[in-house]
Amino acid sequence: MKTSIPHWIGCIAAAAVAAGLAASAAAEDAAGAKEQFIPLLVYRTGAYAPNGAPLANGKQDYLKLINSRDGGVNGVKLTYEECEDEYKTDRGVECYERLKGKGPTGATLFDPFSTGITFALTERAPADKIPLLTLGYGRSESQDGLVFKWNFPLLGTYWTAADVLVQHIAKREGGFDKLRGKKIALLYHDSPYGKEPIPLLEERAKMNGFELVKIPITAPGVEQKAVWLEVRQQRPDYVLLWGWGVMNSTALKEAQATAFPRDHMLGAWWSGAEPDVKDIGEGAKGYSALTIQYGAGLTKVQNDILKYVYDKGQGTGPREEVGTVLYNRGLLIQMLTVEAVRRAQERFGKGKPVTGEQVRWALENLALDQKKLDALGFGEMLKPIVTSCSDHIGASFARIQTWDGAKWVPGELYEADQKIITPMAVSAADAYGASKNIPVRNPPKDCQG
Repeated sequence: MKTSIPHWIGCIAAAAVAAGLAASAAAEDAAGAKEQFIPLLVYRTGAYAPNGAPLANGKQDYLKLINSRDGGVNGVKLTYEECEDEYKTDRGVECYERLKGKGPTGATLFDPFSTGITFALTERAPADKIPLLTLGYGRSESQDGLVFKWNFPLLGTYWTAADVLVQHIAKREGGFDKLRGKKIALLYHDSPYGKEPIPLLEERAKMNGFELVKIPITAPGVEQKAVWLEVRQQRPDYVLLWGWGVMNSTALKEAQATAFPRDHMLGAWWSGAEPDVKDIGEGAKGYSALTIQYGAGLTKVQNDILKYVYDKGQGTGPREEVGTVLYNRGLLIQMLTVEAVRRAQERFGKGKPVTGEQVRWALENLALDQKKLDALGFGEMLKPIVTSCSDHIGASFARIQTWDGAKWVPGELYEADQKIITPMAVSAADAYGASKNIPVRNPPKDCQG
């Protein structure tokens, strides 16, 4: 005999299921609300992968460290997603559009990982209220926060780098007056990245009386015979290498083949990592390049990563990569990202995910003194960083490092001359602002949020 079930029992069961689903959804929402989403634009494939991969690994490992060792930032877990762009501007923009709305508060910030992508996103970011962190790259004039409210070239721009290289050459020659009559050749990646140092070098050439020879190299830079023929014809006293990826090692091999002295070659900080020199070895001996304050090596933070991430089998890349030049730079980028989140929480609410707009305020109000850097494990890697409404760079130091045939040897630390750079940045920023109808902010009134 068929037994009928009263409809009210079915209603109770349905209600219980609905309540369970609602509770599950609420739990998921609560969990999501305790997450801070950080998008990661990377290039692990293509011509620039050997340089892009260690940077990407360092950034991801630092997020893993904060989650594993600290439980996130004041209980807020750091989540992330990589998007492969192959160092191509159009793909970078696609990644930005795909990731900008993810997470409970949207993207924390974007590290475009490319000057070309930075140029493409500079007008999009203000509309989306998402800051751009461009450590050691991007638009040099964006250090002027009164116009570039959403761009943060923390720790250095290409004008910083160019100025320090000229300072170093002057010191080698015995003073700035000894540069008069010298010839300096700039071999540069023919892209927005490679062209960025030119205004500063032209200004220094006028000031210090040297001749600047500009020689572009078509990306990716695997063919440089004609370039080095021009170098032989020009006979410069020094060559500045402004390359990325295979362009760097190719230039050093050509210098060796044409007997240009490697100790008269100096590279930007994207031309001074292990992938650029390790396969050349002794052939690159004497070559110097910049590094953003700290190059290769292990300090407290890398040892913590080995303990809390790699010893648990959670490392992103090979263990031996930890402490290399580009890996360490990835750590710097992500430490500043995390500290911006922490600073934003201090003002807008601890234990809660923060918005891109709140992180923008934090990036403009960073104050990492030596005690704080020591506590973070970066005390040996960085000098104090202080940003403001007008100063979006925070510090402008760079160190010379020299390849001894087997490893990078750190040298002197220089500070870029902001008496030269700041007026140039303000002038260029004002011109950009005028062309885009961007009003110049008036501190302190326009700098409160």
